[in-house]
Amino acid sequence: MSESAVIATPAPAASGSIRMQYARAFAGLFLRDLHVLRREMFPFIVRVCMNPMLFLFVFTFIMPHMNGGASMNPTAAMGSSFGTVLLPGLMAVAIMFSGIAAVALPLAQEFGITREIDDRVMCPLPVAAVAIEKICFSAMQSVIAAIVVFPLAYYIPSTPVVAHVESWPYLVAVVLLASITAGALGLTIGTTVEPKQIGLIFGVVVMPITFLGCVYYPWRALAPIPWLQMGVLINPIVYMSEGLRSALTPTLPHMPHAMILGMLTFFLILLTWLGIRGFLRRVIG
Repeated sequence: MSESAVIATPAPAASGSIRMQYARAFAGLFLRDLHVLRREMFPFIVRVCMNPMLFLFVFTFIMPHMNGGASMNPTAAMGSSFGTVLLPGLMAVAIMFSGIAAVALPLAQEFGITREIDDRVMCPLPVAAVAIEKICFSAMQSVIAAIVVFPLAYYIPSTPVVAHVESWPYLVAVVLLASITAGALGLTIGTTVEPKQIGLIFGVVVMPITFLGCVYYPWRALAPIPWLQMGVLINPIVYMSEGLRSALTPTLPHMPHAMILGMLTFFLILLTWLGIRGFLRRVIG
């Protein structure tokens, strides 16, 4: 073996040392963000709970007690209480909003005039790994949000909520895929939209994809409107809602499991690629 070939070959010990350095830097960023979240845990829980709690209180507690009772159930034709339909949908909304808020809103500040992002990318990590850390941390917040919303959506409705988990591994897979996808969506939004326009995005993009994300109704219920049923398939929230619906309320109509997992994986890869590319462009370019 020539001398140049020996020099060009990286030493295994050096490669291991670099990987260990990257792992420690990644863990350091994650722990720093975790410390900030722990100090702001109460505002985080209030932000996660407020909208689902109000929605549940009005549509599943107040309305059933009005004159008309069961006739005011929006899903009576499906033979299920509205609370049963809402349980997985509101968990999906909590996952999505937490993922976007945990990435897009901080990026609006970090990419602002002060350029706080420059301090973060100075850590001994590839720039792309900094973006991945943001996705991972937002995914953790999304999982917490889903856990917090579950008891609200289960106990607030005045009519019994029927939830049954047939496969825990499938439920865990859906929650994790949905949470990471939400973080990747937040990264894509945060690196695409100018900081001063980030508030507008919630009204123009986030709210429409929420109401058209099969949160308040199963996807199969859109069958009388074929063009809309096909059109919403480009919305990643649809697969979050349908995935949780098939995992928690399998008696309700839902998409096939393989389609849900396949499309969540597709959107995860697509949004992660778009988000990292946008992050590199905003930081380096």
